[in-house]
Parts: sequence; structure tokens; C-alpha cells
Amino acid sequence: MKVVYTEDALRDLDEILEFIGANYPTVTAPFLGRLHAIERRIGQWPESAPEVEQRASIRAVPFIRYPYRLFYRVTSETVEILHIRHASRQPPRTGGD
Repeated sequence: MKVVYTEDALRDLDEILEFIGANYPTVTAPFLGRLHAIERRIGQWPESAPEVEQRASIRAVPFIRYPYRLFYRVTSETVEILHIRHASRQPPRTGGD
């Protein structure tokens, strides 16, 4: 399936990359590599990540080595990345919040 980013997710990613680049520049490339691996996985197996308990139809993938989680939902035609958040933050309330 095609993987697309919402504007909120792109904004999240910009903020994360700015922070990592300013504080941990050697982590930028491995972080992006992990992100691309997640994109490939959810594009190929969209139902592979567990649903978020409090948010029906939203799934979350942890970055494992990095303290972030990627939140997405599956539509009939796409996998829509909603947010990328630090693991200490709450999941998004609805589709694009």
C-alpha cells in the first residue's frame, strides 16, 4: 500500500530532525534509516502493528532504539502516517490531532 504523511506528521518529523540534528547529529542517518524501514513494513503489512488501546483504528510502531513512536491508520487505499511522537507523549486523540 502507498504510505502517505499528514501535515501533522511532517511537522512532527521536521521538529524531531531539527532536535536530533542540533543535539545528536550522528544519529540523524540511523534514525532516518529506521523510519524508512518502518515505512516499508507498514506499506507491505499495514496491519502488523498493534492498535492503540485508547484510539480505535490507530496503530503504533515503536522506533526501538529511539524514544519515538509512529502512529498511523489504514484506509482503503493508503497507510496514513498521523504523527511521530516522543514515547513519553500521549497518542493522538483522533485521526489528525
